[in-house]
Amino acid sequence: MFFSFLDELRAAGIPASLKEHLVLLEALDREVIEHTPEAFYYLARATFVKDEGLLDRFDQVFAKVFRGIATNYGVAPAEIPEEWLKAIAEKFLTPEEMAAIQSLGSWDEIMETLKQRLEEQHERHQGGSKWIGTGGTSPFGNGGYNPEGVRIGGEGKHGRALKVWDQREFRNLDSTKELGTRNIKVALRRLRRFAREGAADELDIDATIDGTAKQGWLDVRMRPERHNAVKLLLFLDVGGSMDPFVKLCEELFSAATAEFKNLEFFYFHNCPYEGVWKDNRRRFTERTPTWDVLHKYGHDYKLIFVGDASMSAYEISHPGGSVEHFNEEAGGVWMQRLVNTYPAAIWLNVLPEAHWGYTQSVQLIRGLMQDRMYPLTLAGLDAAMRELSRKR
Repeated sequence: MFFSFLDELRAAGIPASLKEHLVLLEALDREVIEHTPEAFYYLARATFVKDEGLLDRFDQVFAKVFRGIATNYGVAPAEIPEEWLKAIAEKFLTPEEMAAIQSLGSWDEIMETLKQRLEEQHERHQGGSKWIGTGGTSPFGNGGYNPEGVRIGGEGKHGRALKVWDQREFRNLDSTKELGTRNIKVALRRLRRFAREGAADELDIDATIDGTAKQGWLDVRMRPERHNAVKLLLFLDVGGSMDPFVKLCEELFSAATAEFKNLEFFYFHNCPYEGVWKDNRRRFTERTPTWDVLHKYGHDYKLIFVGDASMSAYEISHPGGSVEHFNEEAGGVWMQRLVNTYPAAIWLNVLPEAHWGYTQSVQLIRGLMQDRMYPLTLAGLDAAMRELSRKR
């Protein structure tokens, strides 16, 4: 297995020599780490990865070679006792049983009931319809079914959780991704507007040739240097339901970074709140306050959101609706501030336009964007760039 690990690292473009392989084996032989998958992951990463930009590739290789080994890659554990969170089996429910399960009601009622259950429950619970546990119909826990609920640990099964009690690592988008970016670049170029700025310090070859031909002597003509005057703010949704669209977003990100010199980008999850970030590996420790973004970048910036706009409607409409932290102000409040500050703003949705009408959150975001939502297709990009070009 270790030799296949070495081969896979090399195939992924990570410099991995036999010397580093022997160092790893020696460290294991001397028992410098605990006998846990997490400890081995960090040891192997420290041994083979010398460039931070290769961390994502290493994670992919590690997951491929050592698939089936449970790791959390350093993610802080949930506050709920771990033994409660290990699902033994998912309870099979018929459509009739699912239809019989009643939603608790409003967001406030769900969170208040969760608080009461946490205070009352003192042991792990498997199955059932009330307590926090696994494999049942309770609105709290994981591995079961409820039309509305709070997932605590585990993995989502039915996509119905309102709030996820968990922390996940999202990988950064690779701006060097070139697969399929050519057509996207062509579509983005519609937005580019070149303005003549600064001193006349660039030789105008065509005008010089024309002037020389007319005057009969060398007539050197100069012109101001041509600059790409477009200023772009790119907000990228990452993680969760966006994972299947990483490749598509990488193509857009790569094309945008190649086409626009004045480009600033930030990541968010589901909906922008009071903080955004530049590096997904440090998204909990190195955040940029959204107020700082609003104050730093002028109104002439054009704002592009990229995401599926698919989330619990509470994330947009209610304080505390975020799936990762308690937000004091609803996501819709921050969306409105961003759109008001940057009049030239559009949302690129990775989902097909035919699916938008089935999701309440998509309709809410679309309303906040004043219907300026476009599918992330070449036709959608072209229409979006036309819209941004009209906003000055």
